[in-house]
Formats: sequence, structure tokens, C-alpha cells
Amino acid sequence: MDHEHLGRLIDHIHVRCRDFAAASRFYAAILAALGHDLTVEDDHAFCDEFFLDAGPTPSRIHLAFQAANEAQVSAFHAAGLAAGGRDNGAPGPRDYHPGYYAAFLLDPDGNNIEAVWHGPRRRSAEAVTVTRI
Repeated sequence: MDHEHLGRLIDHIHVRCRDFAAASRFYAAILAALGHDLTVEDDHAFCDEFFLDAGPTPSRIHLAFQAANEAQVSAFHAAGLAAGGRDNGAPGPRDYHPGYYAAFLLDPDGNNIEAVWHGPRRRSAEAVTVTRI
């Protein structure tokens, strides 16, 4: 099988919420704690591969955001609690693999949202840039 490795599996994540104002406050706070901006436009919001909008049936997902270090994981957790999230696992090491450090929150719709730092690692690339041809 001949294929091109783009460096990621997921193209985008779409989260549907009941209350767009509450959800966008929550996601803006946790993404800011991780060093990213949520762009809100009318009835939807986005940040890179992450897309948020409102609908009658909210999503039920587990979503893990990458953190740069343990401090960002703690900042994510604190920001999410302050923005209406509920604790689902305080910042700390997990037994998933050596160096796994994470925190978990439930967003306003009950989705399990995580920030994880995998310990000291070197990436093969910081990002993937796809240029339209």
C-alpha cells in the first residue's frame, strides 16, 4: 500500500453543544490555558482542527488536548473549573505509560475533556502544513 504520512490521524473534531455561550466560554478558557485561541463567529467557533457549534443533540465524546508541560495541564484544569467545567480527574500522573501527566474535566454538556503531557519527548515536526495544489 502506497500512502503519504501526514503526521496525524484526525482531520478535525466537531463538538455539538446545547448552550453555545456556556460551551464557548469553557473551551475559550481551556484552550487559552494551553496557549491557543478559540475564534468565535456567530453560531460556531473553531481552533485549528477543533470546531464547536450548537444543536439539539450534544456530542458525547472523550477529547484529549496536548499540553506542553505539567504546568499547562494544571492551568487547563483550573481554567476549566473557573469557566463552568466539572472536575473529572485532578492534574497528576497516570499509569497509561511512563511520563503520562493529565487532568480531566466534564464540559457543560458532560463530555470528558482531557489535557495531557506525555513527558519529555521530541516531535518529528511541530505541525503539518498542507498546501493546496
